[in-house]
Amino acid sequence: MGSSILIAVTVLVYIQDNIGWGWGLGIPTVAMFLLVVTFLIGYPLYRNLDPAGSPFTRLIQVIVAAYKKRKMPMVSDPSLLYQNDELDAPISMGGKLLHTKHMQFFDKAAIVVDQDEVKSPNLWRISTVHRVEELKSVIRMGPIWASGILLITAYSQQSTFSLSQAKTMNRHLTKSFEIPAASMSVFTIVPMLLTIAFYDRVFIPLARKVTGLDRGITFLHRMGIGFVISVLATFVAGFVELKRKKAALDHGLVNQPQSIIPISVFWLVPQYSLHGMAEAFMSIGHLEFFYDQAPESMRSTAAALFWTAISAGNYLSTLLVSLVHKFSAGTNGSNWLPDNNLNKGKLENFYWLITLLQVANLIYYLWCAKIYTFKPIQVKGKDEAESEGKGVKLANRV
Repeated sequence: MGSSILIAVTVLVYIQDNIGWGWGLGIPTVAMFLLVVTFLIGYPLYRNLDPAGSPFTRLIQVIVAAYKKRKMPMVSDPSLLYQNDELDAPISMGGKLLHTKHMQFFDKAAIVVDQDEVKSPNLWRISTVHRVEELKSVIRMGPIWASGILLITAYSQQSTFSLSQAKTMNRHLTKSFEIPAASMSVFTIVPMLLTIAFYDRVFIPLARKVTGLDRGITFLHRMGIGFVISVLATFVAGFVELKRKKAALDHGLVNQPQSIIPISVFWLVPQYSLHGMAEAFMSIGHLEFFYDQAPESMRSTAAALFWTAISAGNYLSTLLVSLVHKFSAGTNGSNWLPDNNLNKGKLENFYWLITLLQVANLIYYLWCAKIYTFKPIQVKGKDEAESEGKGVKLANRV
């Protein structure tokens, strides 16, 4: 995907700016048509799994069953809670979730009473421990999911205000060749790809020797590194904007928003690159977290949660800009983010506002990561020694 984006922000943007939008839109249209044809050809070869029911229905069933038994006292021994390996087999092929002590209210859904038919249960009245733990896993992921929203808010500024900055700066590589402003994203994509390669080929093997973990470090640590780099990105962006405005002032171009300020566009490279590095750590770590910690039957839904965080981050960016317009408005109609002349605005304050929000978000994330409980899963062992005669082991989650 990174390579595709790289081609889009370089080759296609150049074609759109220098040849025409007809070619610029026509080429991706043809490419998409060929991809659809390829998909249709390959579809019969795809192995489809039989559906095992909607995971959302199971989550609602647990909530309803727990509510119906809300007045019942909790059992003293968790082993007395309802379990049905045959019923859960289609949704626990990779292992069965074990009982945890958190959110004990939902455990009441697995309490067996005289009215319950354990052989053919009514799942709106009773749920297995595995299904209860599915709901708990989803709830536990919520705070970590929310922490990723603000990073996307910071990242989205590259396609708005950073782009507006680039349009006012000197983008010439030679006298005849000028970098399209939209192609500045290449300085995000390339560092991101290089960071991913470095992380996988160099960092993980070295970290593995120290930590003993297959991943080198946990995905929670990886996300934390991404958050720190993102804070640096917006912090640096504020100082670059000060330098850009000073150059406009020194050359008498403050009141000429359409004029090119004699300052190299490459001053924007640090903030673009830092955002790319933050993406390599945070977004991939975020996706790994969802895929690993989501219930087995909800891994596709976990990927949807990742993209939902991205959309929420972009919506938050829009809301933040609107609030800044409202609360930074002056008596003469000016504000931090003017629509017609960025030279008269205070974009650096906006960047530093996002920096402060990200620092607060980082503190929140560190607290969430500290109290987070990894899902305990019991997987069937083949050659491992039997545990209590059942031939099972605890999965080593990192």
